Amino acid sequence: MELRKLGDSEIKITPLIFGAWAIGGFKWGGTDREAAVAAIKKAIDMGINGIDTAPIYGFGLSEEIVGEAINGIRDKVYVFTKCGLRWDLEKGEFFYETRDENGRTVRIYRYSGKEGIIFECEESLKRLKTDYIDLYQVHWPDSTTTIEETMEALDKLLKEGKIRAAGVSNYSVQQLDKARSVIDIISNQVPYSMVNRGIEADMVPYCIKNDVGILAYSPLQRGLLTGKITPEYQFKGDDHRKDNPFFTKENRIKVLELLEKIRPIAEDHNATLAQLVLAWTVRRPGITAALAGTRNPSQAEENFSALEIELSEDEMEEITRYADETKLDV
Repeated sequence: MELRKLGDSEIKITPLIFGAWAIGGFKWGGTDREAAVAAIKKAIDMGINGIDTAPIYGFGLSEEIVGEAINGIRDKVYVFTKCGLRWDLEKGEFFYETRDENGRTVRIYRYSGKEGIIFECEESLKRLKTDYIDLYQVHWPDSTTTIEETMEALDKLLKEGKIRAAGVSNYSVQQLDKARSVIDIISNQVPYSMVNRGIEADMVPYCIKNDVGILAYSPLQRGLLTGKITPEYQFKGDDHRKDNPFFTKENRIKVLELLEKIRPIAEDHNATLAQLVLAWTVRRPGITAALAGTRNPSQAEENFSALEIELSEDEMEEITRYADETKLDV
């Protein structure tokens, strides 16, 4: 299994890692805990050595599931989690309002104050049932807290050995550069997919130049690039995709047209469309790894088998050309 160095750290990860947002159930229409644990174990058995989660994914549930799944095999996997999104206090920058699994209104805040991050780390360690976190990432920037203060908190946790490396998520180039002036930031986790390539303009060149890893989330555009989301598909419950601009009927049609163009390449590799999309994503310049959201063992089998696909330069160029021609209205 290929391993890639994450930024300038000693962490070497597989080009695909387990994305644990969906298993938290929150905004994904619920979860099956037993299937989620089995999915993580399946991924590890396949050689995947990274799991990315966050407290906000199910209000702690995703981290608890990850902790259960890695019990007894902690040394086989890198655990990445996050901080800076709070639902238990109203402090910092208001982010959005939602409802929990019991239908209660919850207000989410971006808060990255020093004492908040230190508190969150302790809570994550308990849920994950571990005494260290391999990569601790600030989930979203908080305009009410200076980046210097936030980085000081991460530095304290690094010195205490509670986290092995520090990263950020959803930071702009300017914010990332500021954070790196305070402590060593090894990665930025940002959205990137075949139909969402905005980071290629500035983030990718910056990270390549400065040896910062890029963890690409939503590489399948939250399922849109699997080919399974038809124009008539109906999302259930609290599934966030029903109001997502990428999922308008017009955009679904455009994506399906793109997928039909690249389908012959998938068939040549005896691969699904989702596998081809993942294989293309992890071979794009600057992308250290992509997070494959996975909810059950069958999804794990499909997603992580994508690493077996070897695309030629001509195939990469052809896929990229079709992606360039696809313009979504978002």
